[in-house]
Amino acid sequence: MSLEAQSDRDAQRPASSRPADGVPAGEPASNRWLVLGAMSLTLVLWASAFVAIRHLGRDVPAGALSLGRLLVASVALAVLVFRRPRTWPSRRDWPLLLLCGVAWFGIYNLALNEAERRIDAGTSALIVQIGPIIVALLATVFLGEAMSRWLLIGMAVGFAGVVVIARGFSSGGSGDLVGVWLAVLAAVTYAVGVLAQKPLLGRLPGPEVTWIACVVGAVTCLPWTGQLVDVVRTSDASSLLWIVYLGVFPTAIAFSTWAYVLARGNAGTVTLTTFLVPFIATLIAWVLLDEVPPALTFVGGGLCIAGVLLTRRKSRPKSAAS
Repeated sequence: MSLEAQSDRDAQRPASSRPADGVPAGEPASNRWLVLGAMSLTLVLWASAFVAIRHLGRDVPAGALSLGRLLVASVALAVLVFRRPRTWPSRRDWPLLLLCGVAWFGIYNLALNEAERRIDAGTSALIVQIGPIIVALLATVFLGEAMSRWLLIGMAVGFAGVVVIARGFSSGGSGDLVGVWLAVLAAVTYAVGVLAQKPLLGRLPGPEVTWIACVVGAVTCLPWTGQLVDVVRTSDASSLLWIVYLGVFPTAIAFSTWAYVLARGNAGTVTLTTFLVPFIATLIAWVLLDEVPPALTFVGGGLCIAGVLLTRRKSRPKSAAS
């Protein structure tokens, strides 16, 4: 069965039939490999996006890059959506679709693209990975999930990691604090997008959710149309091909595989796997761009990752009195 067909079928499953390990009850064990493959592809493509954005940021302004990437992705996703029978959202789905599109596809891209004009790709990827901590925090507010002791400790450790990263740049001189906090904004909008997308994937197929959110993100970036026109007129073929790459692979393909995995698992568990992205991005940036983050960014990144791991820890139940 194709990934696309399974995504359509999973959208009709009740959430209770999708356990945290990502494989719905009653599914063949072999489907675990399909989920693993989809998640692995997502991680590699998202990691490559951090490096491509850093490379293009030297010549392509953030607004033009965001709009160009999303326009290409919208066309690519439209091919996937309109070549088969479609399931359109109901009226109750549109607020979440708009929130996901504006936050994750629009503001996220603008903030991250401008951040990577100021700080390196590996550090950008590290900071964005505080997103799962924010997911946990917002889930307690909007979804009524319990705020445990380990959740609070993990958040404190994770945000301490962001402070360490910021300190590394302020003393190392290889970036600026504006870039760090733009990456933090990207992390916040990433978290908002995940929380908005998760309930939608319980009612709608992943391709439709991804395409509509991408179109909404492109509309959000329309104020930079003139900037994009200038880029198309003046940039060389290599830069334009990199923009097309970002639209097709890390956006159209990777967000589709992400939606497929997220529809089949618990949001917290799935987002936890994205902590491999900074390490992949740093390795790719080291090889292709010859840049390594300041030493303190690795310490801060380790704290960010440790913080999220702590948020997933559960307190031991108290033993009954003898």
